[in-house]
Amino acid sequence: MRLDHDLHLAYCTNIHRGENWAETFAGLEQHTLRVKAAVCPEAPYAIGLRLSAVAARELSEPSVLAAFQDWLEAHQCYVFTVNGFPYGKFHGATVKEQVYRPDWTTRERVAYTKQLFDLLGVLVPEGVQGSVSTAPASFKAFDLAPSAWETMRAHFREVAMHIDAVSQRTGKDLHLGIEPEPLCTLETSEETVTFLQEIVSAYPEDESILRRVLGINYDCCHLAVEFEEAREALARIEGAGIRMSKLHLSSALRLKPTASLLDQLRAFREDIYLHQTVVRLADGSLKRFIDLGPALDWAAKGDDVGEEWRVHYHIPLHHDPREGLLSTADQLKAALDWLGEKPSRCSHLEMETYTWEVLPASLRQGEVVDQLVNEYAWCLDALRERGLAS
Repeated sequence: MRLDHDLHLAYCTNIHRGENWAETFAGLEQHTLRVKAAVCPEAPYAIGLRLSAVAARELSEPSVLAAFQDWLEAHQCYVFTVNGFPYGKFHGATVKEQVYRPDWTTRERVAYTKQLFDLLGVLVPEGVQGSVSTAPASFKAFDLAPSAWETMRAHFREVAMHIDAVSQRTGKDLHLGIEPEPLCTLETSEETVTFLQEIVSAYPEDESILRRVLGINYDCCHLAVEFEEAREALARIEGAGIRMSKLHLSSALRLKPTASLLDQLRAFREDIYLHQTVVRLADGSLKRFIDLGPALDWAAKGDDVGEEWRVHYHIPLHHDPREGLLSTADQLKAALDWLGEKPSRCSHLEMETYTWEVLPASLRQGEVVDQLVNEYAWCLDALRERGLAS
């Protein structure tokens, strides 16, 4: 939905199953239209669309794309952002670190991202910015060769030039947001800023284009897991002159690691998604684990379990899970405070709690539409408090 200061708010449809276009479209009809009816029945409704590589190829067929445009118009909906992070299957089977493949060393990732912008150039309404969020280069455990960095910089530059060409052809402001995530090649705001600056340094003749079309998708859950303070991280990004492409409104699990709470945390151990865990030790240093399981196994072996744990597990925005198991909603609110002071810095807001199918039963309220409606209510209240929504 369109908010004050020309902001746009949506939920990301990656919460629904959809690995081809037929499945993706079914999710829009079965779930998204019901959410619209509850939260935005009379006004144009914004969609944050997740498209896999297969779905993007199928939607690119002219007749299919034209039919979708007709559907959007008929239902007073519009697309302003696409989640281009998960390339392939995202529900119903083990995903874990495969979500980062193919990474930005590959031609597959380049072609996929270009196709998303070709679609976005058609779908985004006149006068509205269009964004795509993407994977943070690669995954550190893939142990990339030193030469991979040059390849990834070249690939991002190639995609940037494609985005610029689509923008010039359509007259639309389009941009790509790199989404840092724990244990990825780019996992902190500092690493991501440095990488984007390296791309500009490698191609100084294209600096104006690169700065306009390449930016950061700031996922509040991801950076909170890294124990980053939102205001400091956002100031770092802004101070480097880097575009804020999108804000992912999301919260992670947070806890003081008592024996009782660690036992409760076992309910969040599951086999689909990667739940990177970062532990702050007594000396202030951070100990990182690739997944929640290894972190719990480490804690079971010794007395030193650290002072605070943060787990990459997207939980409903309106809900602190249980007594003692808290969330990083304070960092989400701090990011919204920053936006309230300078709303022109980022116009794209997207709620992203994709974990619905794997949430412990105590965290699920009704069905998925109920959760989404409750998340809208929480977000709109928070935005109104900061003068960002009426």
